[in-house]
Amino acid sequence: MSDALETPLTGQRASRNWPQLIIAIGVVLAICYVAELVLVVILISTLLAFILAPIVDFLGQYRVPRGLSSLLAVLLLIALLYGVTYASYNEAASFVQVLPKFSERIRASIMSFREQAEALNPLRSPADEKNTIRLQPVSPITELLTHGFGSFTQLLVAVSFVPFLVYFMLSWQQHARSATVMLFPMRHRHTAYVTLGLISSMIRSFMVGNLLIGIFMAVVSMVIFGLMQLPFFLLIGAFSGFLSLVPYLGLVLSMIPPLTVGFGQMASEDLLAVLVAVAALHFFALNVLYPKFLGNRLQLNPLAVTMALLFWGWFWGGMGLVLAIPITAAVKIIFDHIDSLKPWGTWLGE
Repeated sequence: MSDALETPLTGQRASRNWPQLIIAIGVVLAICYVAELVLVVILISTLLAFILAPIVDFLGQYRVPRGLSSLLAVLLLIALLYGVTYASYNEAASFVQVLPKFSERIRASIMSFREQAEALNPLRSPADEKNTIRLQPVSPITELLTHGFGSFTQLLVAVSFVPFLVYFMLSWQQHARSATVMLFPMRHRHTAYVTLGLISSMIRSFMVGNLLIGIFMAVVSMVIFGLMQLPFFLLIGAFSGFLSLVPYLGLVLSMIPPLTVGFGQMASEDLLAVLVAVAALHFFALNVLYPKFLGNRLQLNPLAVTMALLFWGWFWGGMGLVLAIPITAAVKIIFDHIDSLKPWGTWLGE
């Protein structure tokens, strides 16, 4: 009798929870869409804080106050960014000046190929070509990178908050973690504490590992491009090396910078050798460096990673591609520690 009563109640609760769950997900996504700039700045600051946390912990071993060590870590980051910008400014400025020439060569080659292809189409007359209205489309790469950031002033104001957020995240790390745990009921606090610890460990390993791999890829790419006399090899090598870190798209993205500056400047066989070197370096990182530095810490299956990149790239543009993996890995850890959501965590896992 009790089972018969419990079954309808269970069914009623499930039917009530599904609409509530759908509405809750819709509200969360709406907030993410409207507050994209704020959330991206907070998440980027969080990732930078995890990169700098080992420096703070190292200084703490020598009894340096956490506030002072956090300040020194942020100042070191600012100095490093300033040094890299100062060292690459002249080459970047020269590259920006000649970039239209590279783009014009590529556009001319594409138009030539297009004209040859259209010449094979007997159904298209010269009159149709004459009456065609040509529109200058917006560059998809530019649109992807600037998606959701509004004007330059808004972006500049948002970026100015990053050093302060990173500093307070480092100096108040323990307080923020314990205060977050206290938000949960007593019976769930241990689970919340363990979950936050696993997320912190995962993000730190992910960011530090990717940073080391990116630096290695950038340096090796610079050396290879310099030996092959590729124009602007320092700047192009850095871009290509770090673009190679993008999951699944890294191989294609890492070939775009050398292909852009090498097309029309180098012989076909030399340019092909550059692309082969980029592919070989990418596969070396994928099969040797990633297992060594990252291992199986993310524990995400390829389908989940691909869907996460597709969704967050569409939702937040270029920054979505950067944040998709850590967001999805953090969500999986949360799912693994909630009984009702464990099947979803299993689905995301390997």
